[in-house]
Amino acid sequence: MAKPIPEMPSSVFVALVGRPNVGKSSLTNYLVGEKVAIVTKKPQTTRSRITGVITKGPVQYVLMDTPGIHAARNKLDARMTQTAAASLKDVDVTMMLFEPAGEFTDAELTMVKALQKGGPAIAVINKVDLLDSFAALEARKKQLEEFGCFDHIVTISAKDGTGCDELFAMIKPYGNEGPHYFDDDAFTDMPEKELVAELVREKALLFLREEVPHGIAVVVERFKERPDKDLIDIDVDIYCERKSHKGMIIGKGGQMLKKIASAARMDIEELLGVKVNLQCWVKVREDWRDNELQLNSLGFAKP
Repeated sequence: MAKPIPEMPSSVFVALVGRPNVGKSSLTNYLVGEKVAIVTKKPQTTRSRITGVITKGPVQYVLMDTPGIHAARNKLDARMTQTAAASLKDVDVTMMLFEPAGEFTDAELTMVKALQKGGPAIAVINKVDLLDSFAALEARKKQLEEFGCFDHIVTISAKDGTGCDELFAMIKPYGNEGPHYFDDDAFTDMPEKELVAELVREKALLFLREEVPHGIAVVVERFKERPDKDLIDIDVDIYCERKSHKGMIIGKGGQMLKKIASAARMDIEELLGVKVNLQCWVKVREDWRDNELQLNSLGFAKP
């Protein structure tokens, strides 16, 4: 009996796009099986392009989780939207996530127009766990079919995993033969320092009131392993836009900052697999979201 010919190594690059809070980061984390993207109920949680890597035998899947597409209110927003648009040019296939019902936003329709000009793309209807109407779902599928730019239309729940694992078989044919770009055991291309900064920002988003969180940026200033014991010293600067915001982030008697740091430390220790001494400092940089120099210095490079 002839031996089966081994499958050649291949890679498939996938952009995940969609409106804020549609579930791109939750889906990325589910597929990767590790927390590479921070998830909160607040829009604009993802600010830069985050790469998740999954290697299944000869095939390496590289997921690019992009910022939610929305109308820009400041220079940071504009850079985020440019990042999402730029991702479409670098990938083999785009997965565009949609809510299961409701009107499409102008930003979504603009993204669909871009996909109509350059594909290929798959439409992913997320949050089907929230739907109790089969008719509404069928209506949504029909709308997406009418756009004429999607090779497949699938329904999933990134929250409970329904339909998510089937996505691998669907995106595999879009791949290209060639050596893998990342180590087979890698799950992201983000440096550890960036992952740590994102975890601190996630906790700030979770615990603070609406008006403060989007005005914060987190930078890891020190990340040093102690030579004599299994411990990493991490110093983090949290930048905000107003003196009044600094007070809110620190909280009465330092309670809020302690709460943020303590929750972040637990996640960081789990990520790094080692004990962490985390120190957080709060600093003010007026209106950094609208200042090109500040955006560059805080790591928000133009795409």
